Amino acid sequence: MSRPLATLLAASVLCSLAQAENKPSLRRGGYFKPEQGKAELDRIARKISNPEAWEQRRTAVRQGILKGAGLHPLPRRTPLNPLRHSRRNHPGYTVENVALETAPGLFLCGNLYLPSDPPGSMAAILCPHGHARDPNYTKEGRLRPEMQYRCATLARMGAAVFSYDMVGYSDSRKQGWNHNHGDQVLRLQCWNSIRAVDFMLSLPRVDPGRVGVTGASGGGTQTFLLTALDDRIAAAAPCVMVSAHFYGGCGCESGVPIHVRPHHITNNTEIAALCAPRPMMLISCGGDWTANTPRVEFPFVQRIYEFYGRRNLVENAHLPKENHDYGESKRQPMYDFFTRHLKLDRSRWKTADGAKMDESKVVLESHQTLQVFTEEHPLPRHALKPNSRVELPR
Repeated sequence: MSRPLATLLAASVLCSLAQAENKPSLRRGGYFKPEQGKAELDRIARKISNPEAWEQRRTAVRQGILKGAGLHPLPRRTPLNPLRHSRRNHPGYTVENVALETAPGLFLCGNLYLPSDPPGSMAAILCPHGHARDPNYTKEGRLRPEMQYRCATLARMGAAVFSYDMVGYSDSRKQGWNHNHGDQVLRLQCWNSIRAVDFMLSLPRVDPGRVGVTGASGGGTQTFLLTALDDRIAAAAPCVMVSAHFYGGCGCESGVPIHVRPHHITNNTEIAALCAPRPMMLISCGGDWTANTPRVEFPFVQRIYEFYGRRNLVENAHLPKENHDYGESKRQPMYDFFTRHLKLDRSRWKTADGAKMDESKVVLESHQTLQVFTEEHPLPRHALKPNSRVELPR
């Protein structure tokens, strides 16, 4: 980049900072061009000159997310009253349909994948999904094949795995909820994820020191937001989402002021860095806004890990010729990452050549089979009215 262009970009960033000062505002989608995003990331880096400065910054960014999302102070945890039913047995794993009452009348639905022969101590992994959905809604959210492959394979490796709905997807959509309903979706999804951790830690044999989370696209946003807010997450693998110039195009990612606060401005790269010094893998590709991760976002995050002497605990799996998804080639490095950091077992389920995890034995289930609320298992009568304003308990 030429010096005049760099100067102009820096001036543009400073102008936006001046306009935003003392007034929280929103940054949505591709708010910056890549060069502008890098210029702002460089500015943030200059503010963080030592570990003490980072700890102050870390506290401010975390509080900014909580306040911007309407989660400060954190709501009171009420009984989850878990509903579990329709257990199916598959090669090396089982699947159950689960509903959690994350707040009075608010139900989070998902599927619990468990090893057929659970080890004495299990890791737990949360798997939020992204925004992709087909026109008929039969392969949306947690119903999508890539979600089922990921969850079942991790369960076969010895983990308890929970795949759960975004607001307005799958069971939530069937209840009448709209994913684009107002400014509360990010708040509800962050709270649902925190309560999902509560549920996983209530399961027998789950090791509270081995909790992971991974998701792609909008699920990648949920991955790094949950990791930033909940120290119980021991390892995280956000896929195709950590970017310095892209803020997420949906209200559940950028619909409330979590990036621009009265006294600081941040972006998703810095939010992801709040994972430090816990292990993290950034999965990126050449076909979306993570194309520059190896030279822009990853070095920034590495520098944060260096403050803790843990540079080796952050990794970047970059696939330059691939597009925006969580396909098998992106899942394979994730399996290896969690094997190392959550102590999973790859040995029994590797392909014959030992090169990767074998997903061929995974049974893809229909959306009817994965559905939680049915005629036999109806939605409780006290469920909140869809799209109502949800006041979380204080």
